[in-house]
Amino acid sequence: MFTGIFRRLPRAALLAAALAASVAAVRPASAAEFPDHPIRWLVPFSAGGGSDIATRIVARHVADALGQPVVVENRPGAATIVAAQETARAAPDGYTLMTAGMSTLALNPWLYRKLPYDPQKNLAPVSTLVDLPIVLVVSPDSNLHTLADVIAYLKSDKAPSYASLGVGSPHHLAMELFLETVKGKATAIPYKGTPPALQDVASGVVPLMMADLAAARPLIQGGKLRPIAVPAARRSDQLPDVPTFVQAGGPAFEAAAWQGVVAPAGTPEPVVRKLSQAIEQALRAPEVVKQLKLQGMEPTGSTPEAFSAYARQEYERWGAVIRSKGITAD
Repeated sequence: MFTGIFRRLPRAALLAAALAASVAAVRPASAAEFPDHPIRWLVPFSAGGGSDIATRIVARHVADALGQPVVVENRPGAATIVAAQETARAAPDGYTLMTAGMSTLALNPWLYRKLPYDPQKNLAPVSTLVDLPIVLVVSPDSNLHTLADVIAYLKSDKAPSYASLGVGSPHHLAMELFLETVKGKATAIPYKGTPPALQDVASGVVPLMMADLAAARPLIQGGKLRPIAVPAARRSDQLPDVPTFVQAGGPAFEAAAWQGVVAPAGTPEPVVRKLSQAIEQALRAPEVVKQLKLQGMEPTGSTPEAFSAYARQEYERWGAVIRSKGITAD
């Protein structure tokens, strides 16, 4: 019976019906239907760093809120470019997320003449995630006991060096600003992730670094790193005995890293908003707040619009610093 009906339909009507069916087949799921299978959440750093820790804490609660597993995958390399490129190329369906922060959104566009992604065109802001306080640490076997010792070392003729997470990383820029402030010089020794850099500082291979407080705190508490000062307006609740730079007799100096969450550009707005709300909900959960603060991180969370505005503000702020110092990763 149906065969006869289709034979009597005009050819144009048949083509229109076929086109409608094909569009329906590829149409993204609505926010009400999303998600119906696991979500990938890429972290552009090695496992064990502050961003990785924060992502895994929050991802567990996002999975509970959305009713689907959230699989965290580490994609370190090239100042977050590896993960950013993979995210930019992923299907814009909400099933790929990325932890992205200063390097990805605010620094790389100034540091590289050519990027395989455009943070404005290829990545959609979802929510802020955490602020990552920084601490200046040194090898416990070194002769660096105070901030004055560190400054003297950086101004000496002993070929000073420090561990860095790559040219243009927040930690690299924090150290370069510090060097400029105290009129010191030092060679940056690049590492692909926080854990190997911290291990080399702990063992004395490299004397010092600006590090994520979240990643450095366990080593500090275990006596494997010596904290010198925090570049902040006040002491950290997690390291109450460690002075700020000003309290340690140094210059007024503040620096911190931050992370947010992005999706591929073109991800449907209702899906982006549903993801944002799940992340914000997780960041308000008392147990999540407690876990993040115990790791030395400050939970944030925001609307996509607020994150977009903040990322743009940081892009302009750090762009001025990078231009003034002539820093480039090319």
